[in-house]
Amino acid sequence: MNEHLERLEPQPLWRHFRTLCNTPRPSGHEAALVARLEQWADEQGLAHDRDAFGNLRLCKPATPGCEGAPGVILQAHLDMVPQANAGSTHDFTRDPVRTRIGDDGWLRGTDTTLGADNGLGVAAALAILEDDTLSHGPLEALFTLEEETSMGGALNLAEGWLAGELLLNLDSEDRGEVYIGCAGGADVVVEAQLPTAPLAEDEVAVRLSLTGLKGGHSGMDIHKGLGNANRLLVRVLRALESCEVRLADYHGGTLRNALPREAFAMLALPADQREAALARVAALEAELRAELAGVDEGLALALEPSEQAAEEALTAQASHLLVAALHAAPCGVERMSSEVPGVVETSNNLGVVNLEAGRFYLCALVRSLRDSATADLAERFKALFELIGARVRVENAYPGWTPQPDSELLERFCRLHRERLGSDPAVKVIHAGLECGILGGKYPHLEMISFGPLIRGAHSPDERVEIASVGEFWDLLRALVEDLAR
Repeated sequence: MNEHLERLEPQPLWRHFRTLCNTPRPSGHEAALVARLEQWADEQGLAHDRDAFGNLRLCKPATPGCEGAPGVILQAHLDMVPQANAGSTHDFTRDPVRTRIGDDGWLRGTDTTLGADNGLGVAAALAILEDDTLSHGPLEALFTLEEETSMGGALNLAEGWLAGELLLNLDSEDRGEVYIGCAGGADVVVEAQLPTAPLAEDEVAVRLSLTGLKGGHSGMDIHKGLGNANRLLVRVLRALESCEVRLADYHGGTLRNALPREAFAMLALPADQREAALARVAALEAELRAELAGVDEGLALALEPSEQAAEEALTAQASHLLVAALHAAPCGVERMSSEVPGVVETSNNLGVVNLEAGRFYLCALVRSLRDSATADLAERFKALFELIGARVRVENAYPGWTPQPDSELLERFCRLHRERLGSDPAVKVIHAGLECGILGGKYPHLEMISFGPLIRGAHSPDERVEIASVGEFWDLLRALVEDLAR
């Protein structure tokens, strides 16, 4: 599968990326890939070990004469976001990702996420390890687990395990840029058992659906004005309260760190309100499409008879309170940074919302460049949903990465960028959860930067990577590893 990848340059990197595409690796299912990489390391004569959580480290001694150079850690995460287009039968735990090369010079998956995030970083680290023409100091490749779902690998990374002094995080997605800081974050989980009542004789079950949005990365795309299916469908539900609807079930979003593209609700609707509800939905579809014009134009809103029978729905009061709380919940950009112009400081993504048989579940991802603002926004969620009797917990919190703009590692990277590409890189802070903040907390002596090829649409089936940028990324990485040995 994906033989065409090995015809691309740089060939060693793309050969490893082919292995990653052919080995299913959604978060929590990285074991097969870990075993394959350990086998590859044995074939290459490279030492390898795992920490208690299962994070994998591969080690290569310094080139003779470079033993005194600082140790370099090449860091990437093994897992990928499993998102597929509606109607796809792709099983991310079993099926390889089928890639395709477009005439526009970009590589994509077929109806699924590509896994360039962070598969290309992993592939680049492996290609460096097998390159015997490089002069380098001691090398470690650190491959973490479950980054996309919980940052679990980084949060549980063994302390006192890594030996290197310089860390190159290979998980950025913009050509011509280097990152020296990132947002921290936390998951906010809301659960409740809400009262239900049988459908009345004059009520019918209808299905409300909102589809066609682009989706995207809940950090890097949060400021782009893209639609959030949960936010928008709740807005529709709020408007339909004039038709006396009651919420029976709800399913929106699949990952807390992906902007939800679709959301669906089953409603109990008085039969004599059906025409009014249809008219209201049609008007709202036109309204929402106008608001998203030029940004996220595929939105489709439909109200149809339900193919599935509904025996119960939330009571009228419970339905009203839940919809009101969801409508009031923070979503999107909360504040822009006053210290880093153009960068989001604090945001929230209503990532996953579910209701079934009265059991309500929500998982939101709060991010901020300020750990205090992350905690405050999470507390606002807690205060809001406790008003309807829900249980709220904050988990998987991770710190931000404080920039070091005067680091020697950054200076070397910028010099090489000028020499090889003829321009200075943009030095940036990213509103996303790079693992550097967590790693820096465990290994405070580390100097770190993050860079990578040009990737767009991460965390959605539109994910793609510009092939030419991968070559630039590889040349810079290779040159930097050699330069750090001098």
